[in-house]
Amino acid sequence: MSLFKKFDVNESVSGQTKTKSSVQRAIRTKIAEQYPALEPYLDDLIPKKSPLVLVKCKDHIQLLTVNGKILFFNHYDGPWMPVLRLLHQYPFMMPALQVDRGAIKFILSSANIMCPGLTSPGAWMPAESLPAESPVAIFAEGKQFPLAIGWLKMSTNDIC
Repeated sequence: MSLFKKFDVNESVSGQTKTKSSVQRAIRTKIAEQYPALEPYLDDLIPKKSPLVLVKCKDHIQLLTVNGKILFFNHYDGPWMPVLRLLHQYPFMMPALQVDRGAIKFILSSANIMCPGLTSPGAWMPAESLPAESPVAIFAEGKQFPLAIGWLKMSTNDIC
């Protein structure tokens, strides 16, 4: 089974709502708290005068759109996660991990990243410790842009 399923608007989207200004402020604040490096760019990403639309999809997934562009998503009111296209524009917005070249095809086939993929030659983890359940950008050895977004299941100290 492929990770990349065709997105069918008629089947996947259950509704969309334009947010009130108070909800928009709360979402902007939450995103600024989650991604402090992105705060100087938030006015460009989510202009205060532009309509912010929440698209509700099946499986309790929400998409945050501005001017028809999907910027973030969340699951069960969890943390807002950037879409990969946004992460390509602002790769510094979240902590990054790098896997070795051998892991690329497996990650693109929806495999989980195991500890050896982060500790082998060619892989890289930040010097500062990241706690479990931290959102991270996954880069690959020799590649300029991230190939995935995920959550740590273990702290980086435990992975080493």
